[in-house]
Amino acid sequence: MTVYFIGAGPGAADLITVRGQNLIRAARVVLYAGSLVPAEIVAQAPEGARVLDTAPLNLDEIIGEIAAAHAKGLDVARVHSGDPALYGATGEQMRRLDALGIPYDVVPGVSSYSAAAAALKAELTLPGIAQTVVLTRTATRASAMPPGEDLETLALSRATLAIHLSVNNMAHVVRALTPHYGADCPVVVAYRVTWPDELILRGTLADIRDKVKAARITRTALILVGPVLASEDFSDSRLYAEDHHHVLRPRK
Repeated sequence: MTVYFIGAGPGAADLITVRGQNLIRAARVVLYAGSLVPAEIVAQAPEGARVLDTAPLNLDEIIGEIAAAHAKGLDVARVHSGDPALYGATGEQMRRLDALGIPYDVVPGVSSYSAAAAALKAELTLPGIAQTVVLTRTATRASAMPPGEDLETLALSRATLAIHLSVNNMAHVVRALTPHYGADCPVVVAYRVTWPDELILRGTLADIRDKVKAARITRTALILVGPVLASEDFSDSRLYAEDHHHVLRPRK
Protein backbone atom coordinates (compact mmCIF):
# COMPACT_ATOMS: atom_id res chain seq x y z
CA MET A 1 0.00 0.00 0.00
CA THR A 2 1.27 3.48 -0.88
CA VAL A 3 -0.10 7.00 -0.56
CA TYR A 4 0.58 9.05 -3.70
CA PHE A 5 0.65 12.81 -3.31
CA ILE A 6 -0.30 13.91 -6.81
CA GLY A 7 -0.07 17.40 -8.28
CA ALA A 8 -3.19 17.87 -10.38
CA GLY A 9 -1.87 21.01 -12.07
CA PRO A 10 -3.36 24.51 -12.20
CA GLY A 11 -6.86 23.63 -13.37
CA ALA A 12 -7.14 22.25 -16.89
CA ALA A 13 -7.82 18.52 -16.58
CA ASP A 14 -5.30 17.64 -19.30
CA LEU A 15 -2.40 19.33 -17.50
CA ILE A 16 -2.00 16.54 -14.97
CA THR A 17 0.98 14.27 -15.64
CA VAL A 18 0.46 10.88 -17.24
CA ARG A 19 1.88 9.28 -14.10
CA GLY A 20 -0.58 11.09 -11.87
CA GLN A 21 -3.50 10.24 -14.12
CA ASN A 22 -2.59 6.56 -14.19
CA LEU A 23 -2.29 6.43 -10.40
CA ILE A 24 -5.74 7.95 -9.96
CA ARG A 25 -7.18 5.45 -12.42
CA ALA A 26 -5.78 2.60 -10.32
CA ALA A 27 -6.38 3.91 -6.77
CA ARG A 28 -9.11 2.45 -4.60
CA VAL A 29 -9.18 5.58 -2.44
CA VAL A 30 -8.98 9.12 -3.87
CA LEU A 31 -8.77 12.09 -1.53
CA TYR A 32 -8.80 15.46 -3.26
CA ALA A 33 -9.03 19.21 -2.60
CA GLY A 34 -12.45 19.78 -4.10
CA SER A 35 -12.33 23.56 -4.44
CA LEU A 36 -9.20 23.49 -6.62
CA VAL A 37 -9.05 20.09 -8.34
CA PRO A 38 -11.28 19.68 -11.43
CA ALA A 39 -14.02 17.07 -11.13
CA GLU A 40 -12.88 15.53 -14.44
CA ILE A 41 -9.60 14.47 -12.85
CA VAL A 42 -11.03 12.50 -9.93
CA ALA A 43 -13.85 11.17 -12.13
CA GLN A 44 -11.18 8.89 -13.63
CA ALA A 45 -11.03 6.86 -10.41
CA PRO A 46 -12.10 3.22 -10.90
CA GLU A 47 -15.69 2.20 -10.32
CA GLY A 48 -16.34 1.52 -6.66
CA ALA A 49 -13.41 3.62 -5.42
CA ARG A 50 -13.88 5.81 -2.37
CA VAL A 51 -13.63 9.37 -3.72
CA LEU A 52 -13.73 12.02 -1.02
CA ASP A 53 -13.48 15.81 -1.11
CA THR A 54 -11.22 16.78 1.80
CA ALA A 55 -12.17 20.48 1.84
CA PRO A 56 -14.50 20.02 4.86
CA LEU A 57 -12.00 17.80 6.73
CA ASN A 58 -9.28 18.73 9.20
CA LEU A 59 -5.82 17.15 9.26
CA ASP A 60 -6.74 14.45 11.79
CA GLU A 61 -9.73 13.40 9.68
CA ILE A 62 -7.65 13.24 6.51
CA ILE A 63 -4.99 11.11 8.18
CA GLY A 64 -7.76 8.93 9.58
CA GLU A 65 -9.00 8.22 6.04
CA ILE A 66 -5.47 7.34 4.95
CA ALA A 67 -4.88 5.11 7.99
CA ALA A 68 -8.15 3.27 7.28
CA ALA A 69 -7.05 2.63 3.69
CA HIS A 70 -3.64 1.49 4.93
CA ALA A 71 -5.30 -1.04 7.24
CA LYS A 72 -7.12 -2.49 4.22
CA GLY A 73 -4.03 -2.45 1.99
CA LEU A 74 -5.55 0.06 -0.44
CA ASP A 75 -3.46 2.57 -2.37
CA VAL A 76 -4.46 6.20 -1.87
CA ALA A 77 -4.31 8.98 -4.46
CA ARG A 78 -4.00 12.19 -2.44
CA VAL A 79 -4.69 14.80 -5.10
CA HIS A 80 -3.60 18.41 -4.60
CA SER A 81 -3.83 21.36 -6.94
CA GLY A 82 -0.74 22.69 -8.71
CA ASP A 83 2.47 21.09 -7.48
CA PRO A 84 2.60 19.41 -4.05
CA ALA A 85 5.87 21.15 -3.27
CA LEU A 86 4.30 24.63 -3.20
CA TYR A 87 1.72 25.76 -0.63
CA GLY A 88 0.08 22.35 -0.66
CA ALA A 89 0.10 21.64 3.09
CA THR A 90 1.65 18.28 2.24
CA GLY A 91 4.55 18.54 4.66
CA GLU A 92 2.44 18.00 7.77
CA GLN A 93 0.64 15.08 6.14
CA MET A 94 3.95 13.39 5.30
CA ARG A 95 5.17 13.96 8.84
CA ARG A 96 2.10 12.19 10.19
CA LEU A 97 2.55 9.32 7.74
CA ASP A 98 6.20 8.95 8.77
CA ALA A 99 5.11 8.63 12.39
CA LEU A 100 2.54 5.98 11.45
CA GLY A 101 4.94 4.06 9.20
CA ILE A 102 2.71 4.53 6.14
CA PRO A 103 4.68 4.67 2.86
CA TYR A 104 4.12 7.49 0.40
CA ASP A 105 5.45 8.90 -2.84
CA VAL A 106 5.13 12.28 -4.56
CA VAL A 107 4.16 13.02 -8.17
CA PRO A 108 4.95 16.61 -9.24
CA GLY A 109 2.49 18.80 -11.08
CA VAL A 110 2.35 21.99 -13.15
CA SER A 111 2.36 25.02 -10.86
CA SER A 112 0.21 28.11 -11.41
CA TYR A 113 3.25 30.32 -12.05
CA SER A 114 4.37 28.22 -15.03
CA ALA A 115 0.77 27.98 -16.28
CA ALA A 116 0.45 31.75 -16.04
CA ALA A 117 3.69 32.25 -17.97
CA ALA A 118 2.39 29.91 -20.66
CA ALA A 119 -0.89 31.82 -20.87
CA LEU A 120 1.10 35.04 -21.29
CA LYS A 121 3.46 33.41 -23.80
CA ALA A 122 6.21 34.87 -21.63
CA GLU A 123 9.63 33.79 -20.44
CA LEU A 124 10.15 34.77 -16.80
CA THR A 125 13.96 34.73 -17.10
CA LEU A 126 15.17 37.02 -19.88
CA PRO A 127 18.92 37.63 -20.41
CA GLY A 128 19.99 40.93 -18.93
CA ILE A 129 16.55 41.59 -17.41
CA ALA A 130 15.97 38.88 -14.80
CA GLN A 131 17.51 35.47 -14.21
CA THR A 132 15.74 34.72 -10.94
CA VAL A 133 12.13 33.87 -10.10
CA VAL A 134 11.04 34.22 -6.47
CA LEU A 135 8.03 32.16 -5.41
CA THR A 136 6.46 33.69 -2.32
CA ARG A 137 3.27 34.86 -0.63
CA THR A 138 2.21 37.43 1.95
CA ALA A 139 0.90 36.88 5.45
CA THR A 140 -2.85 37.29 5.83
CA ARG A 141 -4.82 34.66 7.74
CA ALA A 142 -2.16 32.05 7.02
CA SER A 143 1.04 31.51 9.00
CA ALA A 144 3.40 34.46 9.37
CA MET A 145 6.28 34.94 6.96
CA PRO A 146 9.70 33.95 8.37
CA PRO A 147 12.22 36.74 9.07
CA GLY A 148 13.84 38.02 5.90
CA GLU A 149 11.07 36.79 3.59
CA ASP A 150 8.93 39.94 3.62
CA LEU A 151 8.23 41.53 0.24
CA GLU A 152 10.33 44.57 1.04
CA THR A 153 13.39 42.37 1.49
CA LEU A 154 12.71 40.12 -1.49
CA ALA A 155 12.15 43.17 -3.68
CA LEU A 156 15.78 44.22 -3.23
CA SER A 157 16.71 41.59 -5.83
CA ARG A 158 14.36 43.06 -8.46
CA ALA A 159 13.82 39.48 -9.56
CA THR A 160 10.60 38.28 -11.17
CA LEU A 161 8.14 37.70 -8.34
CA ALA A 162 5.39 35.08 -8.37
CA ILE A 163 3.22 35.98 -5.38
CA HIS A 164 0.74 33.31 -4.36
CA LEU A 165 -2.29 33.51 -2.05
CA SER A 166 -2.16 37.30 -1.86
CA VAL A 167 -4.66 38.84 -4.27
CA ASN A 168 -6.77 40.00 -1.33
CA ASN A 169 -3.69 41.75 0.02
CA MET A 170 -2.99 43.93 -3.03
CA ALA A 171 -2.65 47.17 -1.07
CA HIS A 172 0.27 45.71 0.86
CA VAL A 173 1.84 44.19 -2.27
CA VAL A 174 1.76 47.53 -4.09
CA ARG A 175 2.98 49.49 -1.07
CA ALA A 176 5.88 47.09 -0.43
CA LEU A 177 7.10 46.77 -4.02
CA THR A 178 6.67 50.25 -5.51
CA PRO A 179 9.78 51.79 -3.87
CA HIS A 180 11.97 49.04 -5.36
CA TYR A 181 10.35 48.28 -8.73
CA GLY A 182 8.79 51.66 -9.51
CA ALA A 183 5.14 52.53 -10.02
CA ASP A 184 5.40 51.73 -13.75
CA CYS A 185 6.63 48.16 -13.19
CA PRO A 186 4.50 45.63 -15.09
CA VAL A 187 2.16 43.41 -13.07
CA VAL A 188 -0.05 40.51 -14.13
CA VAL A 189 -2.83 38.99 -12.05
CA ALA A 190 -3.81 35.56 -13.36
CA TYR A 191 -7.18 34.41 -12.03
CA ARG A 192 -7.96 30.68 -12.22
CA VAL A 193 -5.41 30.22 -14.98
CA THR A 194 -6.25 27.34 -17.40
CA TRP A 195 -9.83 27.05 -16.01
CA PRO A 196 -12.75 27.91 -18.36
CA ASP A 197 -13.28 31.22 -16.50
CA GLU A 198 -9.60 32.22 -16.64
CA LEU A 199 -9.00 35.96 -16.48
CA ILE A 200 -5.67 37.71 -17.08
CA LEU A 201 -5.30 41.29 -15.87
CA ARG A 202 -2.33 43.35 -17.03
CA GLY A 203 -1.29 46.57 -15.42
CA THR A 204 1.39 48.28 -13.38
CA LEU A 205 2.00 48.69 -9.69
CA ALA A 206 0.25 52.05 -10.06
CA ASP A 207 -3.06 50.73 -11.36
CA ILE A 208 -3.29 46.95 -10.79
CA ARG A 209 -5.12 47.23 -7.47
CA ASP A 210 -7.97 49.21 -9.05
CA LYS A 211 -8.20 46.67 -11.89
CA VAL A 212 -8.38 43.77 -9.43
CA LYS A 213 -11.09 45.52 -7.43
CA ALA A 214 -13.08 46.29 -10.58
CA ALA A 215 -12.89 42.62 -11.63
CA ARG A 216 -13.92 41.57 -8.09
CA ILE A 217 -11.11 39.06 -7.78
CA THR A 218 -10.61 38.00 -4.17
CA ARG A 219 -9.09 34.51 -4.37
CA THR A 220 -7.55 31.84 -6.62
CA ALA A 221 -5.22 34.26 -8.38
CA LEU A 222 -1.48 34.58 -8.85
CA ILE A 223 0.39 37.90 -8.95
CA LEU A 224 3.42 38.21 -11.25
CA VAL A 225 5.65 41.27 -10.92
CA GLY A 226 8.76 42.26 -12.84
CA PRO A 227 10.23 44.04 -15.88
CA VAL A 228 10.28 40.76 -17.87
CA LEU A 229 6.50 40.99 -18.25
CA ALA A 230 6.76 43.87 -20.70
CA SER A 231 10.36 43.86 -21.90
CA GLU A 232 11.28 43.54 -25.57
CA ASP A 233 14.74 45.06 -25.26
CA PHE A 234 16.74 42.06 -24.08
CA SER A 235 19.79 40.23 -25.35
CA ASP A 236 19.61 36.90 -27.13
CA SER A 237 20.60 33.97 -24.99
CA ARG A 238 24.16 32.81 -25.44
CA LEU A 239 22.84 29.26 -25.72
CA TYR A 240 22.27 29.46 -29.47
CA ALA A 241 24.87 32.10 -30.36
CA GLU A 242 26.96 31.21 -33.39
CA ASP A 243 30.22 31.63 -31.49
CA HIS A 244 29.06 29.64 -28.46
CA HIS A 245 30.30 26.07 -28.44
CA HIS A 246 29.92 23.14 -26.08
CA VAL A 247 30.18 19.34 -26.03
CA LEU A 248 27.11 18.89 -28.23
CA ARG A 249 27.99 21.74 -30.59
CA PRO A 250 31.78 21.76 -31.07
CA ARG A 251 33.62 24.81 -32.33
CA LYS A 252 33.46 24.96 -36.12
